[in-house]
Amino acid sequence: MKFNVRTTNTLTNHAGATAHRLDERLELYSAVVTTSLSDKFYEKAGERMERIRMLIELNEPDFVARLAVYARQRMHLRSVPLMLAVELAKLQSGNNLIGKTVNQVVQRADEITELLAYYQLANARTGAKKLNKLSKQIQRGLSAAFNTFDEYQFAKYDRAGEIKLKDALFLVHPKAASEQQQAVFNKIVHGTLEIPYTWETALSGLGQKKFHSEGQKILAFRAQWEELILSGKLGYMATLRNLRNMLEYGVSSQAMERACAYLSDREAVATSRQLPFRFLAAYREVKELKSGLAPMVLGALEDAVAHSAANIRGFGRDTSVCIACDVSGSMQKPVSAKSKVLLYDIGLMLGMLLQSRCAQVQTGMFGDTWKIVSVSRKNILGNVQEFYRREGEVGYSTNGYKVVQDLLARRQIVDKIMLFTDCQLWTSDSTRATATLSAQWALYKKLAPKAKLYLFDLAGHGQAPVDVRGNDVYLIAGWSDKVFDVLNALDEGRQALSEIENITL
Repeated sequence: MKFNVRTTNTLTNHAGATAHRLDERLELYSAVVTTSLSDKFYEKAGERMERIRMLIELNEPDFVARLAVYARQRMHLRSVPLMLAVELAKLQSGNNLIGKTVNQVVQRADEITELLAYYQLANARTGAKKLNKLSKQIQRGLSAAFNTFDEYQFAKYDRAGEIKLKDALFLVHPKAASEQQQAVFNKIVHGTLEIPYTWETALSGLGQKKFHSEGQKILAFRAQWEELILSGKLGYMATLRNLRNMLEYGVSSQAMERACAYLSDREAVATSRQLPFRFLAAYREVKELKSGLAPMVLGALEDAVAHSAANIRGFGRDTSVCIACDVSGSMQKPVSAKSKVLLYDIGLMLGMLLQSRCAQVQTGMFGDTWKIVSVSRKNILGNVQEFYRREGEVGYSTNGYKVVQDLLARRQIVDKIMLFTDCQLWTSDSTRATATLSAQWALYKKLAPKAKLYLFDLAGHGQAPVDVRGNDVYLIAGWSDKVFDVLNALDEGRQALSEIENITL
């Protein structure tokens, strides 16, 4: 089944314009990979979760299972894959598909208890034994998951919550693979896991001390950060997220050089599994500081992002590309209630990553109007900031059709048009029948029959502004640079959903 699957009918999008409903497989895919759920399942989420539950029932169980694994292992999402596994278990009791799925989506020790917390919520369990009569297949999957973690991993994530690792152990009854593992299980039961030395425990211990002066406190924290950096005990994510703290405490240039070398190391970047916008968030934090070491850190972040983009298969000199980033008002919406990251940020970041890999490219932004903004293929994060600084120049409507209209007016033929958008396009010119992306694309195909239109869906509302069942229109969804793997599949003539369907369970 191809990625540009058939839509069922037209509908009205959130902006009040005509849109096209997506096939149930494509809608579930786009909803899942653009969903940021809370890390804790202690309260019910809203309409998005209800729609995902409905779509799970409409899709084949095998596809849902593979999508859950894809979302966890390829897109690096944490909460929604656990939700998919539990909801699937409600429909597929006794099927070993569930056990295999659970085992593959649980990638961290704390996800064992997170999955059980959502299971309890999803099944509306109350009373003293909220997890009584646990699904046998979920139990089997969690049992296998217990055998994949060591004492350090269990101790690191043995946190105080409604459901503890000890509760999960008694509930699941995993069979230890060795005497050493049984000893770890016994420690979980007795609460005697050795507390691991981590940057969090080191700083937490320091934070509990009393200092005679603020200056003494700063010196102590500076020394602690330097020790963590120089000892190599600070992981990649922790380094990335604490750059501001390091600089504000005035760590030495030697320590920051070490941190920057780690951040910009090609192999470290490849194994870090950081979503692209994490680098942007760190870049913006550092850029606000007046530290003399800030330029070195900003350069390291640019190098890191360049390494992350290196595996994106770009387009050579014979392929012309037009990249359009939606900067309308609806794109200035946080990806979750507690996040500072906007859909707008993600679209610009992905757009600049792709732009850096294209030999012949025009890049711009659209709102009320469409504007081409020429930037270097280097300095990806700096390019995002340049677009961010100028977004008010095009206004805040959603006239995406003007991207194609401009190409038509200039009689310019490009091979690929890429729109990074929430797909909630609406035209401010209702007096013209051709003032829609769909109408302009039909006209453009007469000028450029071999051109292709790619919609990078960043919101997952289940709609598209152009019918994706043909005419070389494709929809790709997600916030990770892994979306470009789907783009590669399309360009190679493969089934784009094969990125999900080829997942081994």
